[in-house]
Amino acid sequence: MSRKRKGAAVHGWVVLDKPQGVTSTQAVAMVRRVFDAQKAGHAGTLDPLATGVLAIALGEATKTVPYAMESEKTYRFTARWGEARDSDDAEGCISATSDVRPAREQIEATLPRFLGQITQVPPAYSAIKVQGERAYDLARHGEAVSLEPRTVAIHEAQVTGSPDPDHTEFEMCCGKGAYVRAWVRDLALALGTVGHVSQLRRTTIGGFSEKDAVPLETLQASMHSPAAFEHLRPISTALDGIPALAVTGPDAVRLRSGNPILMRANLFARLTEEADNDDLQGLTVYLSTGDGEPVALAALQAGELRPFRVFNFGTG
Repeated sequence: MSRKRKGAAVHGWVVLDKPQGVTSTQAVAMVRRVFDAQKAGHAGTLDPLATGVLAIALGEATKTVPYAMESEKTYRFTARWGEARDSDDAEGCISATSDVRPAREQIEATLPRFLGQITQVPPAYSAIKVQGERAYDLARHGEAVSLEPRTVAIHEAQVTGSPDPDHTEFEMCCGKGAYVRAWVRDLALALGTVGHVSQLRRTTIGGFSEKDAVPLETLQASMHSPAAFEHLRPISTALDGIPALAVTGPDAVRLRSGNPILMRANLFARLTEEADNDDLQGLTVYLSTGDGEPVALAALQAGELRPFRVFNFGTG
């Protein structure tokens, strides 16, 4: 007999406005306590220095975390020129200095080299695992960390302000795995200087936006109270861009048992309206009941919708 989980069966997403100085792991634990939730996770780490959108999944919403993590992200941040830091942000120790301060025109002329598919080496102080250990844990213990270059997508980046010669403000839209800290570090070197990120705020991740984000202190003031649930968003919030279909009661029962259902003509017609894809084979579809209760994520294969993630709303 399986052991019952501690806490309540709470399911959904919380869009947290993470404050500075709190790690993503600490923020998840705090939100989990507010809701007394059995299970929690997040869709992409924010460094302690960073503020802004931290999407936290509770209960069955954790099954949609990979989709949120694949989403585009947008950031506002400030680069500090003339100082390199070992962490590539203001929390680290100074590792190099330069008297060179790039002009805005020079920065904007160099930006095209740092757009599109680019190669970057992640910061040594990152959550990437090296032989089972987090890179930042190794770096903090004084060990040399060597991370492999990776290709990332920078969709847009623009200068939004130049408050003084030492600082430049930017906005960026990027794909999964891109590090703003590494981008600033490499841009600085291309400009003939050194630099680091002095301020960083994530403004969106997929369908989650800062305009919908709730401050941590607001949530904590609603500890274990119904008011907290006003900030709980549907599981489907993370599935922005995935076609959604409503299924009947009997089909929902089959899907929840892990069994496929036939792709009937009416469902297929609705799916072709929803999807941009000409080739629907293997397409991921989000299925819910007519009342909007999540049922499963399924793939269209050989004329069937085959569930590969089933949502289970039991109490433990």
